[in-house]
Amino acid sequence: MVHVLGARPNFVKAAPVINALRAAGAEQTVVHTGQHYDARMSEVFFDELGLPEPDVNLGVGSGGHAEQTAALLVGLEKEFTSRSPALVIVYGDVNSTIAAALVAAKLQIPVAHVEAGLRSFDMSMPEEVNRRVTDQLSALCLVTSPEGIGHLAHEGVPVERTHLVGNPMIDTLLANLGSFDTGAVREAHGLPERYVLATMHRPANVDEPETAAALVRHLHGVADLADLVIPVHPRGRATLLAAGLDDHAGVHILEPLGYIDFIAAVRGAAAVVTDSGGLQEETTILGVPCLTVRPNTERPITITHGTNRLVTFEELVPGVRKCLDGGSGGSSPLSGTVLESGAQAGDRRPPLWDGHAGPRIAEVIMEFLSE
Repeated sequence: MVHVLGARPNFVKAAPVINALRAAGAEQTVVHTGQHYDARMSEVFFDELGLPEPDVNLGVGSGGHAEQTAALLVGLEKEFTSRSPALVIVYGDVNSTIAAALVAAKLQIPVAHVEAGLRSFDMSMPEEVNRRVTDQLSALCLVTSPEGIGHLAHEGVPVERTHLVGNPMIDTLLANLGSFDTGAVREAHGLPERYVLATMHRPANVDEPETAAALVRHLHGVADLADLVIPVHPRGRATLLAAGLDDHAGVHILEPLGYIDFIAAVRGAAAVVTDSGGLQEETTILGVPCLTVRPNTERPITITHGTNRLVTFEELVPGVRKCLDGGSGGSSPLSGTVLESGAQAGDRRPPLWDGHAGPRIAEVIMEFLSE
């Protein structure tokens, strides 16, 4: 079987699956498409998560959707044709995911989609297009949260293709819980004791200069309340800096961090401001108030069972103020509580977010292949 990985969220989700399949005796190949090509966005994750070195790196790099997807289609077709895998495993909703699903489907190779069934119902998001098409092409839809089962059924995906397995990203989080040293990260980067952490990279927030400038004004408003720490994603970096992101003494701009350092910084934050999908999930388990600067989320379970809350630009500063004053950013009372197995707050954790999604996924895959 071939795992196709392209961006940092893929690596975090894939590690538990690869490890569980290895334990089951599966023959595996890892193809890194190079969609995230910066060492801080890819190679460091392989080292920290114990992933095997990729068998191939296609090195497609950045570019527009058409340019990048075309390069992925060409490179992946060559790989799948030469390797003839029994199964292609894809993760999440990036361009590497949809490209691999398209190529595999046309070569009559079954696809397993880890993180199937998530829906924002916002077709202006490239990720939503990728999710929907990938699920239609997948022989196995491996679902992280219960609402995904309903979304897939509504779209006509046969029930026998759908499996609720839990969230492998949470497997990785819980497995590394003892390694997240917030104090060490503060010291290494000269961070204050109290800070708000932000990540921003969605096209709707950072691509247009006018929108980016409005976002920066509100981020500066957050920095008026508490120091703002922001590891800047390569996507949107130039636009945000041109809008004056660093023109505030309370803003600490960092280069992208590795997984361990990044989650350690998240764990120590008074609140998180983001437009990321995965970070909504990680803050849910870490009990850190999360304000998601988007009109919708494909992960509503992080609102009903976590600390997440959707906010507009105008609601951002009041929302952060509430967090800093001791209120949770979201609808949950879990702020500051890590939802480990057996923890008192564990009944609020989303179903099957228990650190064992990887083995469940491996079991479904091995049974599928044996049949």
